[in-house]
Amino acid sequence: MAANPFTWVEIYVQDLERAKTFYEAVFDFKLEKLQTEIPMWAFPADPGQWGAGGALVKMEGVPSGGGGTLAYFSSSDTNIQESRTVAAGGQVYAAKKSIGQFGFISLLIDTEGNLIGVHSMA
Repeated sequence: MAANPFTWVEIYVQDLERAKTFYEAVFDFKLEKLQTEIPMWAFPADPGQWGAGGALVKMEGVPSGGGGTLAYFSSSDTNIQESRTVAAGGQVYAAKKSIGQFGFISLLIDTEGNLIGVHSMA
């Protein structure tokens, strides 16, 4: 098995445009429309760098919302994303807290009801 086994993350949504607007506002990046059968907007990724890629996905029969899996986004400071979340239509579920030597996390709820994490070392 690879040292970093995750290669792709999908966040299921009901309203792709609303979700795209939320993620672009909160994380200050642009998503890229993928030319696939299933509607998808990909998060920025560099295959030559450490980490996984992923996309917002609208798939018939697959609901959005909490479901037991939590994806964490990398950040220089989770306070940045917290401060943008409410204005972008989401909620701060758990404000920035220390996880000791591993840095800090914040938990947010997007416009589709998905719980997402943000991780930083500062």
